[in-house]
Amino acid sequence: MKVAKDWQDYQVLSTGKGEKLERWGKYTLLRPDPQIIWNVDKDLSKNKVDAHYHRTENKSGEWKMFNRLPEHWTVDWREFKFRVQPMNFKHTGLFPEQAVNWDLLINTIKNANRPVSVLNLFAYTGAASIVCAKAGASVTHVDAAKSIIDISKENAKLNGIDNIRYINDDCQKFVEREIRRGKKYDIVLMDPPSFGRGPKGETWKIEDDIFNFVKLVKGVVSDNALMVLINSYTTGLQPTVMANILNCVFPTGQVDAYEIGLPTKEQGIILPCGCTAVTRL
Repeated sequence: MKVAKDWQDYQVLSTGKGEKLERWGKYTLLRPDPQIIWNVDKDLSKNKVDAHYHRTENKSGEWKMFNRLPEHWTVDWREFKFRVQPMNFKHTGLFPEQAVNWDLLINTIKNANRPVSVLNLFAYTGAASIVCAKAGASVTHVDAAKSIIDISKENAKLNGIDNIRYINDDCQKFVEREIRRGKKYDIVLMDPPSFGRGPKGETWKIEDDIFNFVKLVKGVVSDNALMVLINSYTTGLQPTVMANILNCVFPTGQVDAYEIGLPTKEQGIILPCGCTAVTRL
């Protein structure tokens, strides 16, 4: 387990009964989390909560606002600023536990002592793209949702970054084109969803598609590449599963796999938040 740290404006305050109480800057949000199967004596919703994402009768969900919130605001991690806001499917536009991997990326790029090209697939709102660019890499950022790429560009602007290449496309189709073009990258990141659809209705299910996708990605990995990193939030995919995929596709790489998590203030426990597998090439 590796635990995210150095957050100025984010904290998990407490957890229990399937929910987590979080501080995002000046605002407190209560959101569901499937990993939280333990109970606590107190009702977390009785705390000072600005917004609560709760399940509805049709098993979807919605935000209930208790106080007036801005459309969006920013939180700080080290010298970086990231935009957050209550979004669909309980999201906020940022995964704070990924600070574990941002540390790894920054150190790898800075210690390379040469130009580094990064391909960020399923790149979401661009936090990893920004830390890589700030560390000195040239970054290509790919995501299927145009609205999310718009937020990524706003995040980059917040951090004074203006040289990220943005691609609004299905990740598999983009990688296939890059292979045909002979384009190679020194670092490839992927943070695939458990399930998703591309801009033209393409379907993605991680258990069925991740192995073949990683095999495809091998075609854009440079001869002097630094790493390939996979992140997964899917509960059934343990770190060893992801490590096995990388070992099969990159048999000469040095693979490390680990859970990532966040500390909790009141309980002093670690909230698990998925896993990462990385092969150093």
